[in-house]
Amino acid sequence: MLKPEDFFELEGNPFSGLFEGVEYVWDALKKIKGYIKANIQPNVAGLRKNGSVLAKTVVLHEGKIVDSGFVLEPGDAAKGKFIVKKDGKVLSNASVIYAGVALMDDNIQIGKGTVVEPGALIKGPTIILDNTEVRQGAYIRGDVMVGNKCVVGHTTEMKASVMLGGSKAGHFAYIGDSILGSVNLGAGTKLANLKIVETEVILEIEGKKYETGLQKFGAILGDGVETGCNTVTSPGALLEKKVLVYPNTLVRGYHPSNTVIKLRQNQESVKGE
Repeated sequence: MLKPEDFFELEGNPFSGLFEGVEYVWDALKKIKGYIKANIQPNVAGLRKNGSVLAKTVVLHEGKIVDSGFVLEPGDAAKGKFIVKKDGKVLSNASVIYAGVALMDDNIQIGKGTVVEPGALIKGPTIILDNTEVRQGAYIRGDVMVGNKCVVGHTTEMKASVMLGGSKAGHFAYIGDSILGSVNLGAGTKLANLKIVETEVILEIEGKKYETGLQKFGAILGDGVETGCNTVTSPGALLEKKVLVYPNTLVRGYHPSNTVIKLRQNQESVKGE
């Protein structure tokens, strides 16, 4: 209980190194800055020569910038259905950064097959891996890691957080100082990361207190978690694998795998599990 493997399937995950030597899953939050610094491969400096906000849509393909002569066939990037062609040929694993995207510094990595839509703003240091969508109006504030096949949705804000892969936050979410596995966040989900009284987040689980050493601590959401629309988590919320949260629910504390969280915080075992 409370170990990274209780929340996530990490074998083969490109960010698995973040959890090496971690006793409690939340301790990985303390390693994000150092991990990014050691692993980031920035590749946007060439896009910023004329300013932070892109004046025209460009394609990144095999380490080169393609700024003309391409044809876009939009589709779901997370499913590999966004097609880029040039001279009638498909540019495999090409990434698209639309006009109007703001890249605020050079310390940003954008992976293969990823699409960044107009109006998105990204600050470094940030790693965004492959086949991910960063949608219109997204705000990525730095110290962020976004894995493969993720969605950072419309007017979704992220800071000091990790999406491990297959993570979907499609609409109006706030993700602060949090780690998400392969999850789906309903529209308006907010992962609050700071208590009203700005003191360390201390967890009490099954009668035992855990001093996290963190003043800013959002939520840890394990693989298979689903949150209903307008879910809000209190600082330090821990949801293990396959937890289902009803809409309009305030979530506090620790919830084991295969539970359902209703408005009054009742838990039920998921049938068939």
